[in-house]
Amino acid sequence: MRARLGDDIDDFCVKCKRIMNHAVVSLVGEEPAKVRCRTCHSDHDYRHELAPPPKVDPRKAALFNQVLEKVTGDVPAVPMDAVAIDGLPAEGLAANGSASNPLAAESDLESIAIPIAPAKSKGRAKKA
Repeated sequence: MRARLGDDIDDFCVKCKRIMNHAVVSLVGEEPAKVRCRTCHSDHDYRHELAPPPKVDPRKAALFNQVLEKVTGDVPAVPMDAVAIDGLPAEGLAANGSASNPLAAESDLESIAIPIAPAKSKGRAKKA
């Protein structure tokens, strides 16, 4: 493919987060180097229509796997590489034997809950 300046090509737009029409802005050799989105008009490097890899938070994935295994008793949907969070095993809740019960009691759910920091007060403190 021989691209020229101003040609329309499809590329992944980092601002729109979709594959959109782009105009070629600069070339290196015969390959596009920079493109401009025709929808949001942002310039970025040519990405060859490839989206960036998804960012997976290991804590969220481990908690998701624990809840999923506790509810369904199935193998986790998001694979984890033996990550333990807050002393809980990465394999889920099978260590305490409660994963066999698909309907978990509230006390079991409270044991895997993440502590939430107290909310900050708005404004100044009142004088007593």
